[in-house]
Amino acid sequence: MVTAAAFACLIQAAFPGPARAQSPAQTPDAGAVQRGEYVFTAAGCTSCHTDEKHKGAFLAGGVALATPFGTFYGPNITPDPTYGIGRWSEADFIRAVREGKGPGGELFPVFPFTSFTRISDADIHDLWAYLKTVPPVATPSKPHDVGFPFNLRFGQVFWKLLFFTSGRFQPDPTKTAEVNRGAYIVQALSHCGECHTPRNMLGGTRTGMALAGAAKGPDGHSVPNITPDAETGIGKWSDGDILDVLKSGMTPDGDFVGGAMAEEVRNTSGKLTDADLRAVVAYLRSLPPIRNKVEDKD
Repeated sequence: MVTAAAFACLIQAAFPGPARAQSPAQTPDAGAVQRGEYVFTAAGCTSCHTDEKHKGAFLAGGVALATPFGTFYGPNITPDPTYGIGRWSEADFIRAVREGKGPGGELFPVFPFTSFTRISDADIHDLWAYLKTVPPVATPSKPHDVGFPFNLRFGQVFWKLLFFTSGRFQPDPTKTAEVNRGAYIVQALSHCGECHTPRNMLGGTRTGMALAGAAKGPDGHSVPNITPDAETGIGKWSDGDILDVLKSGMTPDGDFVGGAMAEEVRNTSGKLTDADLRAVVAYLRSLPPIRNKVEDKD
């Protein structure tokens, strides 16, 4: 859903180090590639791995994300064997997505493996199939500009012990199929909580405040409360209001979202099917309202 801002929001890890050689190439499954492209869209990969601002090549990396810990840059995730993920195996990819570990070591949690761990096996397989069809680009990933001790990859082991729980999405048997589909999109694929949930001093999300907004998200911009609280969230919005924001970026007052959210609409939510967008709305409606007024810092 609406991924607009917060420290770990963005699909930006540095996929470091050498990788094992891939098994011989196989003819891609056209169905898997098509499904994987949709998973790719729902996961918002373009916004964090394509430097559109500077006309960078598709998925060649370079997108900057300023955080309280330093500036991180989205890596090259094209199939280039030297600078991208061309020598990764599917097992390498699964481990990165589910556990936050690349072939060369721990990944920083600006790559939202904390949400992606919930993605289904089938969707990860299809996403991998799609990424292998992307044109390789021989552009090295830009090194992060992060100071000590936050630049130490082994430190992520301890961060994970505090803030990361691995595991696939589990549907709620008391909810409808539509609500569960919306939950899967919000919690896993589109990783909305990475931006819309406030964080503590160490960058971990605050338990009990899911989707309640953050006063200072990526690049210092505020992120709105999207729980159904009537005063500080979207409780007074109609289903049509929410759908308009997701499809076109237009808010109930006739304004349009800007910044990261505008990019999110352009590359992600605006390209989802109507059924999936309605599922997101149904899921947001099912959440408990959280009173949390977020001041607009934009």
